[in-house]
Amino acid sequence: MCIRDRGVVSHGGDDDPDLFEMDPIAFEALVAELFRARGMRAVMTRRSNDGGVDVEAQDPDPISGGRIIVQVKRYRKTVPPTAVRDLYGTVQGAGANKGVLVTTSGFGPGSYAFADGKPLTLVSGEELVELLAQHGLRGRLGRGSRRRTASAEAPDDHNLLGMSWSGSVALDMCALVCSGSRVLSDEHFVFYNNPRTPDGSVRTAEPTLADKAALRVAFEALPAAADRLVLAAAIDPAVNPEADLSLFTDARLRLADAAGAELGQLEVSDGRPGETALVLGSFRKRAGGDWDFVIGGKGYEGGLEALVRDHGIEVA
Repeated sequence: MCIRDRGVVSHGGDDDPDLFEMDPIAFEALVAELFRARGMRAVMTRRSNDGGVDVEAQDPDPISGGRIIVQVKRYRKTVPPTAVRDLYGTVQGAGANKGVLVTTSGFGPGSYAFADGKPLTLVSGEELVELLAQHGLRGRLGRGSRRRTASAEAPDDHNLLGMSWSGSVALDMCALVCSGSRVLSDEHFVFYNNPRTPDGSVRTAEPTLADKAALRVAFEALPAAADRLVLAAAIDPAVNPEADLSLFTDARLRLADAAGAELGQLEVSDGRPGETALVLGSFRKRAGGDWDFVIGGKGYEGGLEALVRDHGIEVA
């Protein structure tokens, strides 16, 4: 399980302790206190023989609870996917119900892709500060930090891409800004935990009544190095953990202008049994600067993890 973006996040007040400057033991103790504030039993492990475990928690809920392995990492750079894979190995080796990785920084799409469908929760620094505040605890991410919002406006000259399909399966719609078959960077993979590119040229959008998922794309504002915008869909394992794309039928992409007026509909492939992620198609930049749509159809049995790995994003 991954924590999905919730929009505005508070970084804490100037009087709150700076999480980066805390003693490592004090930081682990704060994380343990957060788990206790959430109604769990939590203890710090002995550092000489912790086996990669910083905090152990026990959730008393008779249905969703159990033993939780917690690792904490005070990083300033993005946590590498290998750390998420290591946590998963620790959870399996310990026979725990769940693993939680808490950091002062953040995670890239490779980490979220690996964690999808596994008993793992990734808590970024921004999410940690928000959780602390919700439970009356204190912490911030450096002096001078300010509130940020994921809802910054896209460029005015943009198009809406709406996706709809038959079948009851829950899907996430994703976009990869690529040069050839390789995504430009981790930040140019737009999905639930990265809702926009750095320049705002591609971002998730609220679907209209006619769509089940949507993206906003400002083609003229895409990076100069980009010559392909790949659109994909992946099963949401948190909602349909056992589903595949055989339930993804009668799919279509609806192209609209910034005012919402429909410009046309784009044909995309239906899903196939066993597949859990699918390339719907891609917009490709032609010599004159126009963007033409080419239908996709490549499916992946390994879900989002296999799809992003195929486009050059490190997963492990």
